[in-house]
Amino acid sequence: MIQLIVLLPLIAAAIAGLGNKALGKLPAKIITTGALFISCALSWPIFISFLTGNAEPYVAPVFTWIQSGSFDAQWALRVDTLTAVMLVVVTSVSSLVHLYSWGYMEEDQDQPRFFAYLSLFTFAMLMLVTANNLLQMFFGWEGVGLASYLLIGFWFRKPSANAAAIKAFVVNRVGDLGFMMGIFGTYLVFNTISIPEILEAAPAMAGSTIGFLGYRFDTMTVLCLLLFVGAMGKSAQLGLHTWLPDAMEGPTPVSALIHAATMVTAGVFMVCRLSPMFETSQTALGFVTFIGAATCLFAATVGTVQNDIKRVIAYSTCSQLGYMFFAAGVGAYGAAMFHLFTHAFFKALLFLGAGSVIHAMHHEQDMRYYGALRKEIPITFWTMTLGTLAITGVGLPLAGIGFAGFYSKDGILEAAYASGGAGVGAFYVGVFAALLTSFYSWRLVFLTFFGKPRWAASEHIQHALHDHGHHEHPADEGAGRDAHHDTPATGTGGYRPHESPWAMLLPLVALALGAVFAGFAFHDQFIGSEGGVAFWKNSLFFDSHLMHAAHEVPTWVKFSPFAVMLAGLLIAWLSYIRHTDWPRRFVGQFGVLYQFLLNKWYFDELYDLVFVKPAFAIGRFFWKFGDIGFIDRFGPNGFAALVVQGNKITRRLQSGYLYTYALVMLIGLAAAATWAMTR
Repeated sequence: MIQLIVLLPLIAAAIAGLGNKALGKLPAKIITTGALFISCALSWPIFISFLTGNAEPYVAPVFTWIQSGSFDAQWALRVDTLTAVMLVVVTSVSSLVHLYSWGYMEEDQDQPRFFAYLSLFTFAMLMLVTANNLLQMFFGWEGVGLASYLLIGFWFRKPSANAAAIKAFVVNRVGDLGFMMGIFGTYLVFNTISIPEILEAAPAMAGSTIGFLGYRFDTMTVLCLLLFVGAMGKSAQLGLHTWLPDAMEGPTPVSALIHAATMVTAGVFMVCRLSPMFETSQTALGFVTFIGAATCLFAATVGTVQNDIKRVIAYSTCSQLGYMFFAAGVGAYGAAMFHLFTHAFFKALLFLGAGSVIHAMHHEQDMRYYGALRKEIPITFWTMTLGTLAITGVGLPLAGIGFAGFYSKDGILEAAYASGGAGVGAFYVGVFAALLTSFYSWRLVFLTFFGKPRWAASEHIQHALHDHGHHEHPADEGAGRDAHHDTPATGTGGYRPHESPWAMLLPLVALALGAVFAGFAFHDQFIGSEGGVAFWKNSLFFDSHLMHAAHEVPTWVKFSPFAVMLAGLLIAWLSYIRHTDWPRRFVGQFGVLYQFLLNKWYFDELYDLVFVKPAFAIGRFFWKFGDIGFIDRFGPNGFAALVVQGNKITRRLQSGYLYTYALVMLIGLAAAATWAMTR
């Protein structure tokens, strides 16, 4: 069964990709979407069997891949609780994204190629989560990188999409270099790449050292830090995060697939899969905690000022990934996976809901040109509201009832506080980030669905009206916006948004159910001090004492996320419903801070100065002085010049006169006779 789950998306991708336009749009969509729904249908029974305790981990051999001396890489599919969780997350979200794309991509002429890329992406992610050795995991790791490059740059005629795809590919190569070095080092130390063998031998290596560049370092710290660099790139952690917001240039279904359940969670999955390794190095765990907390704070602050609806959700993803990593850093791997699980549902819901809004607004993504949409697209409004309730962690702490994010995010914060040390600092950072999360999430809802309609100021709407026979002139760029980008001109200009087709709405409803019930249904199995031990079955390191302590934290710790959630909601309501001049006044008073956040802490500008411009300068130097000045000058151009000069000389001998040729022949005969006589 596991072989069928993994291979069906690959078979569908091959058929749709090779058939392309000859196959046709409808057959390509039916084949790829059908294959994903079958994989999803086969994945849930596996998950439920582990959930009920009726299944045991196993490995399904496929074939012998590479054998060379002591190096043995068998291609095998590992199925345990951790795999089962990822199977349902990946196949559920991917199948719903496939269905959603029927409506969203209806007007695109390259639908077979798009659906082939989606299925290829899913196959690569399934290969990653079922890997039984590090090389097989790296195959899936690079596979999702390739597929994400193809999907982000799907609209290849759009320069910004091409640039975003290249940026994602290059930044991830930096992280992948660390991941490869970690794999090389792991093989060097353990003489195997088999994950079970490595995890079994890891505790014995604690405290050992390894030589590098004439110095001795702790072996497990070096290996874990190198592996975590790979996770930083794939999961967009601070320093290697810059590709994630630009990935919004791809179609919205791509954003949901990359940011919800697949590529960006690969790093979290890898750390949890190798958790027994990370437990041998407190230094590595401390670094993971720090990076996770820093990313959580950074992305939340930037998300508060973004105006593009998809970028707000993208920075939200970056922030939520920070929660998952600092949960892993404090040893709460079950809580990290629980938040990954619930996050997949409500984040996919928010992205696909944003796509529904964009579809209704003729591809306008700027929230400043929305407003009053709750009555125009009611199903989208209610499902996105449920997603917002989930991501902000709405729930009753003492009653233990709430939306999905209430269980998973609060579980992380309580575990961080209970862990002590650096975890307490991560707890306070996480609580402040929860305040910001509530603010920017409700800001998105209020700007999009409440207030007055601001559609007439949108150039996209104006062009749409013009194309449909209306003769309003497109607004000049910036028309209707105030100086601080908060309140564009109001009015509808005769345009009425429309609800999305059912192919787009059904996935929203299905994901909304997960956003509401996923936390309540599974919290005891994922993070219960006793239920967690039985559920995870050693598929990751589960500290039952830590999780027990997390449930016994002081009451004020349990109420902190709830309090900041209400504070963020209140601030957003006051700023964008009650006193709409507050954002303008804030920008006027704190302009420097606003620009700092709007420019994303100037990471892109810093990287451009430190890396991009020097790289281009070096490239120009080697191009002009290396290629042109030396190689071309003395190579092909030099030989070409010799040929030209030789032609000029020989051309003079070709006069066309008979007596000239006779003289040459006579001289030649005389020379030959002279040579013969001298011999």
